[in-house]
Amino acid sequence: MTKIAETVDVNAVSRISEGTSVTGEVVSSNDIRVDGRIKGKMYSDGRIVVGENAFIEGTLMCNDLDLWGKVDGSVYVKNVLSLKSSSAITGELHVRKLQVEMGAAVNGTCKMITESDFDTDRDSMVSNPAEVE
Repeated sequence: MTKIAETVDVNAVSRISEGTSVTGEVVSSNDIRVDGRIKGKMYSDGRIVVGENAFIEGTLMCNDLDLWGKVDGSVYVKNVLSLKSSSAITGELHVRKLQVEMGAAVNGTCKMITESDFDTDRDSMVSNPAEVE
């Protein structure tokens, strides 16, 4: 018996393109793809993908994170943080599961958390998480 993979609605993925800079707070119930620059807080109720040329300065919170680019700040991941070979992170990691490819650079601290730890942190950091759920 073959399991059919879930399809992702590409129109439900928010995208911050290369050449775009955002300062402030980004909150989304959908997945987010970042190829530009973010300064501030970013929350997704889904997956965040940070492209090779992207730079994020601030706080990231999401269910899953695929990181190819650079982050300077705090990262909170409810499920899996996947650090790709071109990634560089400086700051605090709060994750349930961590996957690191050869070449990834991590300069900071890493704390393994539970789902309830994530939910508590989210409720204290996201302006209005109820709007996202």
